[in-house]
Amino acid sequence: MTTSSAPGKVYLFGEHAVVYGEPAVPCAVSRRARVTVERRDDDRIRVDAADLSLDGFTVTYGDDPGDADVDVPGDLVAAATGYVDGAVAQARDAAGVEGVGFDVTIESDIPLGAGLGSSAAVVVAGIDAATRELGVDLSAEELADRAYRVEHEVQEGQASRADTFCSAMGGAVRVEGDDCDRIGDAPELPFVVGYDGGAGNTGELVAGVRDLKETYGFADDTVAAIGDLVRQGERALRDGDVGELGDLMDFNHGLLAALGVSSRSLEAMVWAARDAGAAGAKLTGAGGGGCIVALDDTDATERALEYTPGCESAFRAELDTEGVRRE
Repeated sequence: MTTSSAPGKVYLFGEHAVVYGEPAVPCAVSRRARVTVERRDDDRIRVDAADLSLDGFTVTYGDDPGDADVDVPGDLVAAATGYVDGAVAQARDAAGVEGVGFDVTIESDIPLGAGLGSSAAVVVAGIDAATRELGVDLSAEELADRAYRVEHEVQEGQASRADTFCSAMGGAVRVEGDDCDRIGDAPELPFVVGYDGGAGNTGELVAGVRDLKETYGFADDTVAAIGDLVRQGERALRDGDVGELGDLMDFNHGLLAALGVSSRSLEAMVWAARDAGAAGAKLTGAGGGGCIVALDDTDATERALEYTPGCESAFRAELDTEGVRRE
């Protein structure tokens, strides 16, 4: 039995634009997904994922999740287990074995589908735990690459390397296309996260931005402007200038809202954080619902969010510099 964990992330800058080759700066945060893997005597996969949906699920299946012995539609099982299937396939490939089954248990304190990188953390931790269960140790860089392949397939080519690289490496990272680097001198950042209890449809939101870019020149310019903002933000991050980081976060949120990926609940939380004195606040992830991230080293923003209509929970999430970890 082998257990690994990996952190979730927030986007300091750059979501959506990163899909089009612009840079982005995600930061790993101190909320983790833990995956425990135990090799089976057969070739089947049993997934116990009590934290990945409202009521959780446990399912055992073979190569085709549609054949699962569970009383829900096969396509829903396939969707729920797609990331686990991909992680198992990558572990088998890395170890050079076929037909190996696993019992997989997933525990997570990262809200599912909320823009905090829950799927990336599960895939990174899952590949690490499964390969080690098979006697193979992978570097964090290879874990990140293999996890990206999983997300790219499950998300039908719409994933970037940002989430998986950040989850594997920890800290603040810079991603631009296939180039990924860790920002080694990033300061401690006082993140506060507000969560509305929901989640946007990443595929639909990404497709919506693509349609805008193809229809309107100003939307294409907006994506490019996000890239320019990220480059300015990198300099502020390396200088440890939290005030400028906050200003740029506010600007980035405005550009994302112009691209149609905000929501009433996200706007309410962003403005509550700003009114409470946060240095800056923006949505994080695909948008449409989910989470906002703010910078505030006091407890004012967290308290304000707790009383904001539409905010289900608020919590601090410090920068996590460790990345994937053996438990």
